[in-house]
Amino acid sequence: MSIQTLRVPTPASNPDQLWFYNAELSPAPIPTDWIIEGQPVARNRQIAPSTDGMASSYLWDCTPGRFNWFYGLDETVCLLAGAITVVDSAGTRHNLKAGDVFFFPAGSRFEWTVVSHVRKIAFLHVPLSRKIRLLQRIFGAFKRLLRPGTPQAPSSPSL
Repeated sequence: MSIQTLRVPTPASNPDQLWFYNAELSPAPIPTDWIIEGQPVARNRQIAPSTDGMASSYLWDCTPGRFNWFYGLDETVCLLAGAITVVDSAGTRHNLKAGDVFFFPAGSRFEWTVVSHVRKIAFLHVPLSRKIRLLQRIFGAFKRLLRPGTPQAPSSPSL
């Protein structure tokens, strides 16, 4: 899987355009055994859960420091302010700043260096196994076949 950085417009120049940008955040401490350097302080707030409970959006910020982050879920982030450097387990370095979008796959570990106070919006998703995705496709196909008004093939040839 290729990891790419995408650049999007950022509200950093006019953060009041986003209602949640100035939202009150709650403490979200980084586990102390993950911290490598400094005393980073993280906070977050859930913005919206999905209706099926498999995804959610968070606003998150953090003060400068260096730490490991272990991802149990897929996470796509858009940096709203600040700058970070993340290094994956293979040693690949990514320098990100406000407006950058980045994907962290479930099961991965990245070392974060927060250069300046960072604020991001994070989109979290519970990844489904290959077997569950296959079952979803099969179920969807059956549902389409049984949908009222859907033309169905005749059960026997007409004579």
